[in-house]
Amino acid sequence: MTANAPTAEAAALLRRAGLRPTRQRVALARLVAEGGDRHLTAERLHAEARGAGVRVSVATVYNTLHRFVRAGLLRELTAAPGQTYFDTNTAHHHHFYDTETGELTDIPADAVALTAPPAPPAGREVERVDVVVRLKKLEL
Repeated sequence: MTANAPTAEAAALLRRAGLRPTRQRVALARLVAEGGDRHLTAERLHAEARGAGVRVSVATVYNTLHRFVRAGLLRELTAAPGQTYFDTNTAHHHHFYDTETGELTDIPADAVALTAPPAPPAGREVERVDVVVRLKKLEL
């Protein structure tokens, strides 16, 4: 595998998702993909980009992550007010959220039993159901 293979693969992935593979998008896509399944914040990805020598603004990181969400490459999850995460695992699943550390942990979809979502308002349909189970330390 050549040194450019990951860049070429990231560019091809973006093209398949209908996104123009700009230099910054390709660099961010590579960083997102390198970590496997994980829950990123825009600030964390920005720090990773800076550490990798990628010159990109926080605003560009946010915009790119939102484009990746719209293209189906990531899932956006708001775990708490002001705490937005971008999940690289786009398969149906749920999350534990540690309110003290801010850490998210995947819960398999079949580990949560939902009988049925409520009927949506007229003219709307349920897109998906995200369950976030909030955790805190036991007080002894």
